[in-house]
Amino acid sequence: MRTRGKQPDVPAPESPWSEIVPGLWMGGHQFRGGSGRLESVVVRDEFDLVQSLLRLPGYGPDVGVEHHVWPIPDGPLDGTQLAGVIRLARAVNEALDAGRRVLVRCYHGYNRSGLVIAHALVQRGDSADQAVQLIRARRSAWALHNELFVEYLRAGLATVRLLEELTE
Repeated sequence: MRTRGKQPDVPAPESPWSEIVPGLWMGGHQFRGGSGRLESVVVRDEFDLVQSLLRLPGYGPDVGVEHHVWPIPDGPLDGTQLAGVIRLARAVNEALDAGRRVLVRCYHGYNRSGLVIAHALVQRGDSADQAVQLIRARRSAWALHNELFVEYLRAGLATVRLLEELTE
């Protein structure tokens, strides 16, 4: 399985965040700026809702911006973690339906944020493969390179959650 921690050759994204569908953005805490150096991504008030799957102090968002934090690993998830991903995806869709601007972020904005956004798109009617293809086209070819997360999406997160809870 390829994950950020195990794959140092995974390049940083070229932008702090990318719009996947209108109003829904996927991003990270670092990107490679125009100078070629890694730059920190600090969210201020660009979004109405920010979901962070990795919490780094000082990266925002501003006070007053709704912020959901659910730290999860870029690897196998247990039933509780999967339940949180499902809840976050539901909150994404509720915010989009209300016309709000949403950012889902993790370290680079590839895997964990991709899992939440892909599940939100599946909830909206896309197939898992359609969601993955869209995310890769809009964010990066490196998005959802964690094949375990793609397998989770293809099986269905509710099913994976049930199976994980049965084994715990």
